[in-house]
Formats: sequence, C-alpha cells, structure tokens
Amino acid sequence: MPSSTFLSISYSLLCEKSKDKMGYSSSSKFPLLMPLMVACLIMAASGSNFHNDFDITWGDGRGKIANNGEVLTLSLDKQSGSGFQSKNEYLFGKIDMQLKLVPGNSAGTVTAYYLSSKGSTWDEIDFEFLGNLSGNPYILHTNVFSQGKGNREQQFYLWFDPTTDFHTYSILWNPQRIIFSVDDTPIREFKNMESIGVPFPKNQPMRIYSSLWNADDWATRGGLVKTDWTQAPFTASYRNFNADACVWSNGASSCKSNAPSSSTSTNNAWFSQEMDSAKQQRLQWVQQNYMIYNYCTDAKRFPQGLPPECKMS
Repeated sequence: MPSSTFLSISYSLLCEKSKDKMGYSSSSKFPLLMPLMVACLIMAASGSNFHNDFDITWGDGRGKIANNGEVLTLSLDKQSGSGFQSKNEYLFGKIDMQLKLVPGNSAGTVTAYYLSSKGSTWDEIDFEFLGNLSGNPYILHTNVFSQGKGNREQQFYLWFDPTTDFHTYSILWNPQRIIFSVDDTPIREFKNMESIGVPFPKNQPMRIYSSLWNADDWATRGGLVKTDWTQAPFTASYRNFNADACVWSNGASSCKSNAPSSSTSTNNAWFSQEMDSAKQQRLQWVQQNYMIYNYCTDAKRFPQGLPPECKMS
C-alpha cells in the first residue's frame, strides 16, 4: 500500500451545455455552434483507452478494463482491494480523470487517486476519497508530498453526490504551482515557494496510481465506523482519462528545454497556467463553503509555528 494512505472537463461541459441549448433536432437554428458540436462528437469518439495507458497491478482480477478500453473498474471485497498504475511517467502536466465513487454504504473504504514518484524522498500529489455511511457526504482528502515530506492535508466535502455520476478530478502540475480541480472548479492551489525554503515537486517524474482498499481503522469517523462487508463488493469506476503532459522516458522529457513543444503537446498553456480572477473566486467559494480541514489553520498540530507556506497564503 502506498505511503500516502493519510492522504478536459471544461470542454466537456461546454459540449453538454451546447447540447442542452440545441437539443438534437434544432441544430439548424444555431449554425455557429455546429463546429463545436462536431468537435464534441470527435472528442467523444476518440476517448482514451485504458489498455494503452494503464496496467492493473494488483487485486487478483478485481480490477477490470471493459467497453473496449473505455471504462476501468476497481473492486474491493473482504479478501482484497485492487489498483492500477499508468504505463508512463510524467514530469509536469495537466491530468484529468473521471471517477464515479462507491455508492451506498461506503464506510471504511478509500478510493485513492494520485501521482507519485519512488524512493525514500518521493514526491506525491493526492486525491483520496473517504467513504461514509449512506446519506452522508464523502470526504475528499488532498495532500502534497515533496522530498518525502507531506503533512499538508486539506479536506473538503463535495457540492454533489460523487456516486451517482462521473465527475472530473484534475491535477495541474507545472513548475510554478499545483492546482487541484473538480469539474473545472479549483479547490486547492499549492504554489512553488522554494524561495522561502519550501520544497516543491519538480525534479522527480511521477506515475498515476489509483487503488480501492479497506481502511476502516481510520477512514470513517476516525475508525469508529467499520466496513459493512455485506455490502461488498464495493466498486469505483473510471473513464475519460487525459494527460496533456511531459512524458519522462529513458532519463529525458518529451518536452524540450523545460517547456512543452508544439509537437508534444496539443495545448501547452498549462505549463505556465495560473488562475484568473474567476478561478480565484471559485476557489474561495469552495474553501469558504466546503473545506472542513486545513493544515494551515491547525495551530495545535504545529506548536512551534505553522509551516512557512501557510504564512504566505
């Protein structure tokens, strides 16, 4: 089990909105939207293939790729969970994945989705979804490790039920910042503050990992609520993976001169991307209304003083 146990949607939404406006019989009334609809159809038809991008690494058959590679599922029962990892390693990128989480009584289960390097001074960028009793919200747990040091947890409730449909969870990772987003809404930003002595993940390539496993010793209400195995198997589903990223192979990046070239990235704006004022407002909205834990406000945890990056935010 990884050490992180405590751990392109805007275009899709535009397509969905255009469908809502147009319907399927009124496109002639909106000729300006036709190129968008064609592009949407191409995007839908050319989606990712999990056979090409990922290997199921454990679970004894509990992880499955279906629908000609369009969908991947992980399952958990009393004997074992399951997991997968990307075939490629990445050093910076914009990573999107759609997940539909374990429905019903998911107490005790954790669905982890993260980037991680190897070694004793590893880097890591985490999404972890902590299950709960039916009717109660999931907790979305985030963390950032740099040079083997984490302890940068922020936790959120979501503003929707993540078990009834797929939602897109994105990591933007460039040399200046890491931005966690849900359905193109930023929920967290971790800036590069090496200038004040805060290590930042920028030198170690990372793979994408995901796993579904039992953590009922801590995951739900601190371990008070245990996994109900009569509800097993528990299943999480994945689709529409996209990595607009620098692939690391044989000690070299597919992006030259520390910036992606036009030949290796269909849209390299992410390499220097930062949040505009609208995104910053969305981030504030999430953090004011849905954040339930922030290490930067936990003075009891840091009696010698909050970490230096907390004083800059």
